[in-house]
Amino acid sequence: MAHSKILKRLREEKTNYKKRSTMLMGKRDFIAVMISNENTLVQILKPRMTGDKVIASAHSRYLLEKGWKGSRKSVPAAYLTGYLAGKKALGQGADDAILYTGTRKYTQRIAAALKGVIDAGVNVPANEETFPDEERINGEHLTVKNDIPKMKSTIDTEVK
Repeated sequence: MAHSKILKRLREEKTNYKKRSTMLMGKRDFIAVMISNENTLVQILKPRMTGDKVIASAHSRYLLEKGWKGSRKSVPAAYLTGYLAGKKALGQGADDAILYTGTRKYTQRIAAALKGVIDAGVNVPANEETFPDEERINGEHLTVKNDIPKMKSTIDTEVK
C-alpha cells in the first residue's frame, strides 16, 4: 500500500508545519510543554533549521526528590516544573521566549507551566486571563497538599 506524499509527521498529527515555520521565522527561543499520563516536561529550545537545541529542561520527577506528594501532572506540579525550567533558562542566558504548543491544545496545565516560566523571570507574551487561579496553582483544590512557596524557594536556592 503506497502512502500519499503527505509528510509523515503531518500525517501522524505530530507537527503543525504552518505554525512551526511562523515560529522559525521569528528566530525566538520557544517553550514546549509535554504532559504525559504521569509527568510534566517543560523545555526551552532554540530553533535551528538542522534541529532544535534544548537550552533548559525540567521534568516533574525532580519534584519527588524535594518531597513532592501527589500527582506530577497536576496544575501545581506543572507550575513548579515550568518555574524550574524558567530558572534554568535564565542561567543559560535565555530571558525571552514564546510558547509553542504544536498540535496540542492549550490547557490549564500548559497555562500553569507557562505561568511558572514567566514567574521565574523569562519574558513571554501571554494573556494573564488564560492562567489558572492562584488557588489552583497553590493546589488548594487537591486532597494531597504540598507547600508550593517552600518548593519555589528550594528551586531558587538550588538553581542559580
